[in-house]
Amino acid sequence: MTDLLDVLEARSGIVCAIGAGGKKTALYAIARHHPGRVAITATVFTPFFPEDLEAAEVIAENSDIVNRLEALRDATRVAYACPGGKAGRHGGVNADLVRRIHEEMQFDLTLVKADGARMRWIKAPQPGEPVLPPDADTVLVMVSARALGEPLGERIAHRPEKVSAITGAPLGEPFAPEHMAQLLTHPEGLLAGTGRTAVIPVINMVDDEDRRRLASRAAEMALEQSSRFERVVLAQMRDRFAPIVAILDR
Repeated sequence: MTDLLDVLEARSGIVCAIGAGGKKTALYAIARHHPGRVAITATVFTPFFPEDLEAAEVIAENSDIVNRLEALRDATRVAYACPGGKAGRHGGVNADLVRRIHEEMQFDLTLVKADGARMRWIKAPQPGEPVLPPDADTVLVMVSARALGEPLGERIAHRPEKVSAITGAPLGEPFAPEHMAQLLTHPEGLLAGTGRTAVIPVINMVDDEDRRRLASRAAEMALEQSSRFERVVLAQMRDRFAPIVAILDR
C-alpha cells in the first residue's frame, strides 16, 4: 500500500488542510495512520471531534489551552479546540498558539483544519483565508472530484460566483477539469494565502473510474500550469485501507 504519510509529507511538523471536499476526513486519516504523538486542531470553526478518533480532548479558551494540555503530555493522540458557541461546533484556536503548542508539547505532528467550506466540494477563498499557523510545514489543498461534471452553483461550491470569476467556469454549466486546474493554480484561487509553504493538491472522493479519469486530467493540467507543487494526489480518504488512488508527479 502506498504510504499515506509519505505521499502527503505528514510524518512531522505542522500539516494544514484547506479548500473543500474532505479536509477533516484527510486529517483524521493521517492521525490514525501516524505511529507517533499527534495533535489535531483547527484555526476555524470545526465539528466536534469524532469518538472513533480515540483522542484525548481539551476544549478551552486560548488563554487556558496550554495549561490544560500539560496534563496530557503522555497522551499519544490529542485533539484540542476552543468553545464554539454554536451547536455541534468547536471554535478555532489562535494560529500563533498552534505553533507554540506544537513545540512546547513536543508533538511529532500537528494536524490543522485551517479553512471552512460549508460542506461543499469546492470553494474560493476570501481575504483572510486560510488561517495558517506561522511556518506551517505542509498545506494540503483539497477539492472533491464529485464537483467535476456538475453544474457550478451553491450545491457544489462555497462562493460559486467567485469560483466562476477565478476559473472561467460559467454558473450553471458543468465544472470541468480545466476549471478545477485553474482553481488549484490561480493566485487568487486555493493557492492564495499559502505564501511559500509547501503545498500538495489533493483531489478527494475519486471513487469510480469516471471520476478518476476526470480528476487525472485536472491534475495533469494543474501540474502544467503551476510550479508551486511537484505532485497531485488522487484520493478516497474514507477508505481506511487504501486512501490513495493515484499520484501524478511532475
